[in-house]
Amino acid sequence: MLPSQVGAIDLTRPGNKGIASRERVVPVTPSHLRRVLSLWLASVLMCAVIAAPQVSGQSKGRKKKAGASATAGGSPGEQSLTNIPLPIGHEAKGLVLPDFDGDGRLRGKFEAGTAHRIDQEHVGFQHLKITTYTPQSQPDLQIDMSTSVLDLKTRILSSKERTTIQRSDFNIVGDSVQFDTNSKTGRLIGNVKMVITDKSHLTAKPGTSE
Repeated sequence: MLPSQVGAIDLTRPGNKGIASRERVVPVTPSHLRRVLSLWLASVLMCAVIAAPQVSGQSKGRKKKAGASATAGGSPGEQSLTNIPLPIGHEAKGLVLPDFDGDGRLRGKFEAGTAHRIDQEHVGFQHLKITTYTPQSQPDLQIDMSTSVLDLKTRILSSKERTTIQRSDFNIVGDSVQFDTNSKTGRLIGNVKMVITDKSHLTAKPGTSE
């Protein structure tokens, strides 16, 4: 064997045929490239399609949570008893104002025939009808006032005209009234008359349910 032939492999020997087949280079054609690219693009698109519903679901979940939060607390721009969109000196007819507690539950509804802004801290009402609600969102009191003034700072509604307060079991009237819209308690003054329409809660024995 010549020195230049040291380390050379004889491909004609039977044992060396596998080496030749393993070292064979496969030619790359344009059609082969197109096939590889198409498979790669298909895999990328499948990943995008799988991920899209998850992202959409997360965004919908965030929107639902945000919507629920806004409903509970009331929209910042929504008119309510603490946000009366009425400039000083202006009036509005047919004004309906909801009143929410700290947890966002509806505790009262104010329906005024006419409302006018007296100053920064007072709003006057004509033909005001108030409906209060229990914590279970059931109607509780109904108050009818001919004329009244709401102090926006103390949240006390005052009227110097005869006012009627009704509930399912009694009616009470007085010449003037002060009604605290926060605690839903009132004080009638002058010529007060009360009529009890349901005495069952008065005659019920202690410890028995109505």
